[in-house]
Amino acid sequence: MKKRKLVIVLAALALVVGGLMSSAASQAMASPQDDQSMLVTLYGFPDNSPPGTDIAFPQIHDQAGGTGTFDDPVTFATDQNEFAPGTIVYYGFLHRYFIMEDDCVECDQDFEGSGTFHIDLWIGGNPPADSNAVINCEDALTQSSGDVTVNPPSDEPVDTTPLFDSNSNTCYDPSSFGG
Repeated sequence: MKKRKLVIVLAALALVVGGLMSSAASQAMASPQDDQSMLVTLYGFPDNSPPGTDIAFPQIHDQAGGTGTFDDPVTFATDQNEFAPGTIVYYGFLHRYFIMEDDCVECDQDFEGSGTFHIDLWIGGNPPADSNAVINCEDALTQSSGDVTVNPPSDEPVDTTPLFDSNSNTCYDPSSFGG
């Protein structure tokens, strides 16, 4: 009987330790103002799945969007095990805040396959914008290694200029920001 109790106690202890390790890993990813280098890509209406503005995890938006301020961050997509829906990040290269509201198949594959952090930022664009111009803008703003602040402070410098302007088919120039 003592042996059986010992096995039960050890099994319970293993569950507790496993739970604590899992909790610690989650807390490490969501620690306050955590600066991380990761793959940063962009997506817009032509390569959203399905094409358009639908999002998988609505938080503050009903569809992909946002102005980039702390109170109205732009939608981003990733693996929900990488960043939970509702996670806010700041991306200094584009001078704006983003909120996790969508899924990204490539991000899922990168995170689950190799542990690579990968976020896909909403660039916008709507018909009648030229789909090729949107995709060219996505490519121009993609960084293979971008510095991203997870759970940033609310006072980072922000530029609310659209990342892609559908009316003129023009792409945002990060060097144009003087703030």
